[in-house]
Amino acid sequence: MTFTGIEGKVALVTGAAQGIGEAVVRSLLQHGAIVAAADRNAAGVQALADEYGDAQRIRAYALDVSNREEAEHVVQAAEQQLGPIDILVNVAGILRMGTVESLSDEDWQATFAVNTSGVFHMCRAVIGSMAARESGCIITVSSNAAGVPRTRMSAYAASKAAATMFTKCLGLEYARKHIRCNVVAPGSTDTEMQRMMWTQGSNIDTVIQGSPDTFRLGIPLGKIAVAQDAANAVLFLASDQAGHITMQELYVDGGATMGV
Repeated sequence: MTFTGIEGKVALVTGAAQGIGEAVVRSLLQHGAIVAAADRNAAGVQALADEYGDAQRIRAYALDVSNREEAEHVVQAAEQQLGPIDILVNVAGILRMGTVESLSDEDWQATFAVNTSGVFHMCRAVIGSMAARESGCIITVSSNAAGVPRTRMSAYAASKAAATMFTKCLGLEYARKHIRCNVVAPGSTDTEMQRMMWTQGSNIDTVIQGSPDTFRLGIPLGKIAVAQDAANAVLFLASDQAGHITMQELYVDGGATMGV
């Protein structure tokens, strides 16, 4: 699958050390982008960069997106070392599960600090330069849980819903500057985060079949997603082929939310 308009562009990807973020980095590189790969897991993202061994194509940055100063510093460093950021992909996220009664203040605050404030920090850090050049593309990887209630996932779902609406509002504010802002909303995807949930009684089969006890539909396509499925959606939205698309939310969930 080939997308145009990505080659030579500078892309910053958060949550790049594993899962969907790693798949996005690899896919952007395959399409000729120059990538700033950022993650709180400094060793993991550095190992990814070292695998390619070309500092002109990919550089690793240690980054906690919940920290405003770190976000601004990484954006500044990446633009100095690689060039103005053309594409921002917000992938970094955390999951704290539990009933509303059992969630701690720290669970709630940490979830929003990364999943929502982290998106805000990164977008605010790049938007000025994009606006000055009247060009740019921002993609936030959210979740289908942002649009459908989930038991034991209230903090995660609420934080992703907030990040989704923020991204759309950003797209509206900067549309006249030709900056496109879109959302990719994956469903259950075979990543470390998903497998962490399987330790609590579910597995790949129960995810595909659904669970009436937790009011969760199954996956009509009969298979769980892989990280590349979400990465392909990101590539499309970053490409010339999506040049007239902004403020949209693309679900990549095998039909699990029935097109909500």
